[in-house]
Amino acid sequence: WVSDYFKNIPENRLHLANLPTPLHGIHRNIEVESDSKQSVSVLNRFHELNINLFIKRDDMTAGVELGGNKIRKLEFLLADALSNNYDSVVTIGGEQSNHCRATAAACRMVGLRPHLILRTKRATQVEEHRKQNDEDSFGYTGNILFDRMVGASIYTCTPGEYGRLGSQELVKRLCQDITDNSEINNKKVYPIPVGGSNGIGTFGYIEGVSEINSQLDRGQTNLHHVVFACGSGGTAAGITLGFALSNIAKNQDVPQLHAVGVCDSPEYFYNEVATIADEMGLDLSTRTDCDSTVAFVKKYLTAHQGKGLGYATSTQEELDFITNFASETGIVLDPVYSGKALYHFVTHELVE
Repeated sequence: WVSDYFKNIPENRLHLANLPTPLHGIHRNIEVESDSKQSVSVLNRFHELNINLFIKRDDMTAGVELGGNKIRKLEFLLADALSNNYDSVVTIGGEQSNHCRATAAACRMVGLRPHLILRTKRATQVEEHRKQNDEDSFGYTGNILFDRMVGASIYTCTPGEYGRLGSQELVKRLCQDITDNSEINNKKVYPIPVGGSNGIGTFGYIEGVSEINSQLDRGQTNLHHVVFACGSGGTAAGITLGFALSNIAKNQDVPQLHAVGVCDSPEYFYNEVATIADEMGLDLSTRTDCDSTVAFVKKYLTAHQGKGLGYATSTQEELDFITNFASETGIVLDPVYSGKALYHFVTHELVE
């Protein structure tokens, strides 16, 4: 069905992830041990509403270098870079960006040189320290350590620069700077947007939805709601378009799709998903009653404001929710993305 709806289907794809990832069913009848410190059971809410919960384990796409949702996008992005004879890659993200870590490691696996722009409040301090002492004070913790281990070239920007110039402009400028200052003739630097979210990378989650549909078909299971975190829009675009169009093609009901934003506003994400869909060459001319891409997106996707205190900042209630869920299921949701998504859905949407 993909070729019926998209004009710009990528010709190449790498195979770096361990696919398919499991689709785990969570048993509602698990008895949770009484603990005075524990809040109300997370699973009890699903039991009360007779809801069966499944978790798509895309934290298991690969090892610590590549694990997470970004590798699905990178399989298409880096294939495009290689097929067009690029030798280096530039991308951007937060100080502890999983996307940047995965990009750096994947680049090394396929022979590309990674350059990372990391957004941090410490950018000015790090740069001043470098000038005064000729020393790198950025540190060796978390994903920064992994970035260094694979030999990524690391650059920094302040949140102010990121907001004023935008991530695309920062990537564009660094690509040009590397090209201009290279001693290598004809050096080609491939730009990857924040989160790998564009019309090429998003096909990774078109494939991801096909994978989920195959698993559901084998288990003879139908979904009514699909909940996921949304940070840069690419995963949300792939899941939205994948579920909507595949079910339309089969004349089946589309599940309610919930994108819980961990930054920015719902309206921003509606427009971002629509922009990515247009980049993919989405053709709705003869197959739906929607007069625009944004209208199509809004028909099937509900974007929620779920950032709470802000990106990568958690409330105590969110942390308690994640801890309780882990104690009941043995599955650890991450506090920046998946944890906030399920927390918002359970505490706001299921209440309504």
